[in-house]
Amino acid sequence: METFTNWRTWEQARAALTSQPIDVETLDRAAEAALRWHGEQRRPTGAPYAEHLFEALEVLVRGAGVTDTDVLVTALLHDTVEDTDATLADVEAAFGPEVGELVDWVTKPPVEGKAAKRAAKVAYLRRLRDAPREAILVKLADRVSNVQTLDRMPPDFQRRYHAETVTYIVPLAANEPWFAGWFAAWQQRFAHLR
Repeated sequence: METFTNWRTWEQARAALTSQPIDVETLDRAAEAALRWHGEQRRPTGAPYAEHLFEALEVLVRGAGVTDTDVLVTALLHDTVEDTDATLADVEAAFGPEVGELVDWVTKPPVEGKAAKRAAKVAYLRRLRDAPREAILVKLADRVSNVQTLDRMPPDFQRRYHAETVTYIVPLAANEPWFAGWFAAWQQRFAHLR
């Protein structure tokens, strides 16, 4: 199972991307927007939030070989509407309707209350089955970034997130050979959580 942690900063990501047939200038703007919108946010592990965004980008480029600019921009912006003050209108104004639509597909709806949040999350995960391939690629890359360090989380979270990943995300990878292989290896590594 290949792990991804090489691109911790935009400078590292940009240096690696310049050798690819990728619109790096547009990604510069997306990285700048993501860094501005996410600011000083941290992941549950304490790492800067931006590392997760760059890691999702790295998964798509280095792992799955994706070079589509809209997909890569979406990877950098996939959590902005969900986790910052940015709106879908902000994303669309800056990066166009295609990126806006993809970000919308991978954004969980805001809901209050624990039971309502669980129900909304399940509905969101089920809805992904109908998402365009580009949105699915972003969600798969997002989940690769999240689950490769699952062992650093509390045991009850590990079990819940593992079950959610196996139930809803792994089936999305079935038509994407690189992701299917990666998640198969991941499931073996985390088989103790079944």
